[in-house]
Amino acid sequence: MGRVSKAQAQENRQHVVATASRMFREKGTAVSIADLMKAVGLTHGAFYKQFASKDDLVDEAIAHAFEDPTAHSPVALEEHAGEHEAARRTLIEDYLSIWHRDHAGDGCPVSGFAADLGREPDQAARSQDVYINGVRNRAARLATGDDDGMAQLCTMVGALVLARATRGNPISEELLQAARTALTGSGIGQSEPQQRTD
Repeated sequence: MGRVSKAQAQENRQHVVATASRMFREKGTAVSIADLMKAVGLTHGAFYKQFASKDDLVDEAIAHAFEDPTAHSPVALEEHAGEHEAARRTLIEDYLSIWHRDHAGDGCPVSGFAADLGREPDQAARSQDVYINGVRNRAARLATGDDDGMAQLCTMVGALVLARATRGNPISEELLQAARTALTGSGIGQSEPQQRTD
């Protein structure tokens, strides 16, 4: 097999980072390099031509997740331009949906990487700035008046993590509904998975 061009190597690298970002949010950063490269369709050896270590890949995967405009409700604010409260409510409804609960790989990196960064202090130290900036930016989307959005984000992330942990039991949907009601003052929420078009 011939050598790949620089352009192809760069495309492969970006594909590995994007795939890792999804797999790590869905299954955790304990995903093996072998499983990751198999999902990408490249050899295990190809990984080490692109990355110095798995830790480097985890850093890039976390950064990619926060930069990815399709990672959880990117359209909420655009659909309601100039209508912050409508955008905030849509963001909350989408975040606390069954679809988001069931699609962690395409979901919010705040909830997707929280457990791994909490368990792995060395990785957390390496990725902390990117993660903290991501948390602050997502909280800012929820801010209203004197509220900086942090408590709202904590409620959303906590409810989503608990709903994922209890999936298959009615309490899972109850948790999502309770958080939606607490944050929007409305008992109306999504009981069916939202279909994504991206």
